[in-house]
Amino acid sequence: MIPSNKNTFSRRSFLKSSALAGGGMIIGFNLFNACRFDVKPSIDLSQLNYNDFNAFIKISPEGKVTIFSPNPEIGQGVKTSMPMIIAEELEVAWDDVYVVQAPLDTKNYTRQVAGGSQSIRHGWTALRQTGATAKQMLVNAAAAKWGVEASECTVKNGVITNAKGETLGYGDVVSEAAVLEVPENVTLKDPKDFTIIGQGKGNVDIDRIITGKPLFGLDYKVDGMLYASVLRPPAFGQVLDSYDASAAKSLPGVVDVITIGKKVREFQEAGKNNWTMQISSSDKVVVIAKTTWDAFKGKKALKATWKTDTPLESTEKHDEILLDLLNGKDFNTRRKDGDVKKAFAKADKVIERIYESPFLPHNTLEPMNFFANVTDDKVELVGPVQTPQAAQTVVAELLGRDIETVHLDMTRMGGGFGRRLYGDFVYEAAEISDAIRKPIKMVSSREDDMTTGVYRPAIKYKIAASIKDGKLTGYHLKEAAANSNMYGLIPHFFPAGAIENYQVDTANYQSNITTGAWRAPYTNFLASAEQSFFDEIAEALGVDRVKLHMDLLDNVKMNPEPNIEYDPERLQNVLQLAVKKSNWGKTEAGVYQGLSVYYCHNTHVAEVADITMENGVPIVKKVTCAIDCGIVVNPLGAINQAKGGILDGIGHALYSDFGFIDGIPQSNNFNSYQLIRMGQTPKVDIHFIESDIDPTGLGEPTLPPVGAAVANAIYKATGKRLTKQPYMSNLNVEEKVLG
Repeated sequence: MIPSNKNTFSRRSFLKSSALAGGGMIIGFNLFNACRFDVKPSIDLSQLNYNDFNAFIKISPEGKVTIFSPNPEIGQGVKTSMPMIIAEELEVAWDDVYVVQAPLDTKNYTRQVAGGSQSIRHGWTALRQTGATAKQMLVNAAAAKWGVEASECTVKNGVITNAKGETLGYGDVVSEAAVLEVPENVTLKDPKDFTIIGQGKGNVDIDRIITGKPLFGLDYKVDGMLYASVLRPPAFGQVLDSYDASAAKSLPGVVDVITIGKKVREFQEAGKNNWTMQISSSDKVVVIAKTTWDAFKGKKALKATWKTDTPLESTEKHDEILLDLLNGKDFNTRRKDGDVKKAFAKADKVIERIYESPFLPHNTLEPMNFFANVTDDKVELVGPVQTPQAAQTVVAELLGRDIETVHLDMTRMGGGFGRRLYGDFVYEAAEISDAIRKPIKMVSSREDDMTTGVYRPAIKYKIAASIKDGKLTGYHLKEAAANSNMYGLIPHFFPAGAIENYQVDTANYQSNITTGAWRAPYTNFLASAEQSFFDEIAEALGVDRVKLHMDLLDNVKMNPEPNIEYDPERLQNVLQLAVKKSNWGKTEAGVYQGLSVYYCHNTHVAEVADITMENGVPIVKKVTCAIDCGIVVNPLGAINQAKGGILDGIGHALYSDFGFIDGIPQSNNFNSYQLIRMGQTPKVDIHFIESDIDPTGLGEPTLPPVGAAVANAIYKATGKRLTKQPYMSNLNVEEKVLG
């Protein structure tokens, strides 16, 4: 059903509630210039005489529309899709729209965060209201100029037409409209009338990206800026004991060597350990230099000794602790339906498996970096961070400043995946600049990122199911993790509500290895574990995998109070679409298929993986994916997001491994840590369920299911159930890298 398009929109809420999404870097160029042979110079937006229409929209007398995008852009496409939403309701031609990154502005914008695939979902209604309200004000101004009723006017491509056929462009009335009363009620368009939403639009930053223009944090420079490289403890659990900087200081280009850490320690000791910090309390040695390379060489020349502050941990010890937790009794029960113990006691058969995943780094293409310039009057911060407001708040407290004096501007990010939710690199930059009172950019190397960062926690799941009289009667999920508090809504995801006796328990231990959100938090490995286990359940029951899921989802629909977060019918729809589009069960000889269906981050996804065996090695040839994410704002961007999640999920499930010995990471660059290679990427077919339901996220939901789809296909090919990632290591095969 299409919800009512009538919305009450108060003057008080207009600016603030209309700012729930977006993201990007300050630019302004015609969207399709990069695709044309006769490229015209981009318009210099600074030379246009704009009227500040509201916090989101500026319109010039020439009729050019600039839309400000408040949320961080990490490659998920919000800088393109969010302005599309405003432009749709504003009724302007997309070719006349220019997109500019808004600064951090907590007065006019809310939720300036990139994370959880929530930007479009949270911004959908407010951004539509922003555009519709501005359009109504422009129409009201034109109507007043003509002396007619606003209801007699129509709008198309930024041109207002009255009943007599007379026309006025937005630029003709913007000055009058900008001072009108904000309408209390606006009418939103029926989705069937959309002309921009639902059309594939190219990335608004593509011109700068492909031509190498300044756009990302690493590109940012100011006159007189210095560069900083930070020497952090080599092992988690160590702190600085002493250091010798004489060799570093003698190198050309090195300006100074200092230590930082005191302010962070005081902050933490005061009990203000903000969740975004994830930063060691040890002192750190910082080399200040004229170039990044000079700073890196200076850090390499440092001689430091470290002492053990807390026990040093190894992967082998982690595994023992997690297994002990799984087999112990110290659990928090997150959900309990019926009586699992009784169901297991009466069962004809009980299936049980333990699934294991390693710590994983984020490996963003752009290493951590941030600019800071601390003066007596203000603190200027510029760079790539997913949580700008939190970073601003912590810096103000760290430096003892009024928050109004801390200004933060966002650049485009070369990847985030959750790593840039944590502002440790921002706080280091601020503390360095505060110490030397000069503008600096803190830049991490790839080795810094991989060995002193934040990691996906190592997790083990124990899943058990009971079968009685050919039916699934009980299901018990246990999770054991390091530092995990990411239980969220997992207890209410599938199969919650589908099985009479259902229980979810969790346990964790505190590790001194910093852990945090990693792409598709909560579910990135859980989906692989559960959907692999359901493949085994179907086999034990002797039923088709598709039928098992359809029947279980029918159970949910008959349950009057299932207390679930997913929609069983929407999950059935994606399952049926994936089965149809993948030619499930009807492939040619030598092609093995695996299925996975999952809900997370408010989106329903089903995936089928096709593999072949070549010289004893499984090769993923194709993945067919069906998605219900509601209305698809930008199909071109949506397909790219869905494909990216699938390829990322395949790569980490098959190849990526990361471990520690005595607190020291055992990989520090891509020569020892494998990401998916070009020659290993399969064909990916994406299919969306047509919908008029409000949109949900896409940056994360396609990643979790694909690991199980691949594992289930490998089982059909080899007869081996895969329970430990990375799967290739546990198949004991070596794959020849192609390309």
